[in-house]
Amino acid sequence: MAGPKPVILTVDDDVPVLRAIERDLRSRYGKDYRVVAASSGTEALEAVRQLTVRGSAIGLFVVDQRMPAMTGIEFLSQAVQLQPDAKRVLLTAYADTDVAIRAINEIQLDHYILKPWDPPEEKLFPITDDLLADWSATFRPPFEGLRLLAGRWAPGGHLIRDYLTRNQVPYSWLDPEADDEGRRVAASLVESHPDISVDPSVPIVLFPDGAVLRDPATRDIAEKVGLQTHAALPFYDLVIVGGGPAGLAAAVYGSSEGLKTLLVEREAPGGQAGTTSRIENYLGFPAGLTGGDLARRALAQARRLGAEILSPQEVTGIRRNDPYRVVVTDDGSEISCQTVVVATGVSYRQLDLPRAAELAGAGVYYGAATTEAVLYRDAEVGVVGGGNSAGQAAVYLSRYAKRVLLIIRSGQNSGMSQYLIDQMAAIPNIEVRTSASVTEVRGDTHLAGATVTGPEGPEQLDLAALFIFIGQQPRTEWLEGSVLRDSGGFVLTGSTLLEDGKRPAGWGMSREPFLLESSMPGVFCAGDVRHRSVKRIASAVGEGSMAVQFVHQYLAGL
Repeated sequence: MAGPKPVILTVDDDVPVLRAIERDLRSRYGKDYRVVAASSGTEALEAVRQLTVRGSAIGLFVVDQRMPAMTGIEFLSQAVQLQPDAKRVLLTAYADTDVAIRAINEIQLDHYILKPWDPPEEKLFPITDDLLADWSATFRPPFEGLRLLAGRWAPGGHLIRDYLTRNQVPYSWLDPEADDEGRRVAASLVESHPDISVDPSVPIVLFPDGAVLRDPATRDIAEKVGLQTHAALPFYDLVIVGGGPAGLAAAVYGSSEGLKTLLVEREAPGGQAGTTSRIENYLGFPAGLTGGDLARRALAQARRLGAEILSPQEVTGIRRNDPYRVVVTDDGSEISCQTVVVATGVSYRQLDLPRAAELAGAGVYYGAATTEAVLYRDAEVGVVGGGNSAGQAAVYLSRYAKRVLLIIRSGQNSGMSQYLIDQMAAIPNIEVRTSASVTEVRGDTHLAGATVTGPEGPEQLDLAALFIFIGQQPRTEWLEGSVLRDSGGFVLTGSTLLEDGKRPAGWGMSREPFLLESSMPGVFCAGDVRHRSVKRIASAVGEGSMAVQFVHQYLAGL
């Protein structure tokens, strides 16, 4: 059998008998099953809880009936609530056969075996062979990786799902209220970890090694699954802040050209582009590719060439310490380097409406269409925005939702590529509304509806979800006081730094700024975060690679 072995659990308070049944079961089934032995019902129940929390499947219980404190039938009646698919065998004395027969109806006992069972080839193995064959015929191997226990409307659960999806960490999601397995795992967790309470609104992450984290930060998860969160070296030639297409391109070119390169990403490599469901106008991919695929390929390429990737880690400041630059992270760490490329991209603006902040992650989503789409099968959902990201999300959501309403503030979707406009026109369950906006959201624990106001006035709609793709807000607060930005927060570079031909104050260099260089020499900028950049993935990739050439020119002049 592939993956971790399923379990045969045997229980008997008579230790010599327990060792005998354990020996016989292991000799026959040890190749395909892990045999676990317990000397009391209480000990066995704790083992069942721990196995359930870890996601292990029990294929067969072999349990003695006559045990003090807890009989075999009493044990099975509790154990099968946690492992309902396991087969059940009772070991009995001849005097207990009536009890065993009653248990067939009471707890759906599969068989009882009289003690002693010698020879096992005749009295034990034929019965267990048949039961295990029946069990394995319908057995689906349990998921081996990380599991998330959270209610559907838990905002923290959404954030973790989005983080794991974008970082391509395999996981399974269990709802402690809505599905049977989630309820069983929750019950086992409460019994086996008395210090942990299960609340559907608070996410709990269960790891394959048995570790449990309640309401963890993404950095805690990253450290547990082996992602790098701290720099390995005290000094780098190049530090890249931001792991979107521009940052990943800079990492590929920097590391390939011999620079000691570190990329620091606050959420997940791929950035905003990594959440894109389909990119069809990127050079060299005639069939298109997802943003996640692009991020995965670029990340693997950067790592193969020697770049170091920190994620999640947030940069909070940068300072000049000539001839070096010092990058400061939110955990207080400082990373010295010779050059920096800022590629933090942009984020979607938040809906400025009552209840919108409370419903974020519970029906109101910023991006995240690829993470949440499957949950809205046969529902009506809204997409807000007029750019390519909104159009791509509408096309992707149309595979699942009954109706997708694309809400565009302007009078036309002129900010969208023509191929997307044509695609949407051919999909019957996408409706486009221009000159419209969301003016109200409703709901207590999750989104229950929204009001969309257009030329004909407001209309209340029973939308199950809103996916927001509005505005472009640069992530540059951390650069306040370090480099010059425009009124919108975008970083000024190159000739835009010159006023009447004069270099920016404090420049301190005999030359003018390079094309992608900020007002701090040696700090470059690439992609959407740069003033007047072209907001396209290919442009960001181009600027990321160009920035490395300017890095070389800067280093040559030191």
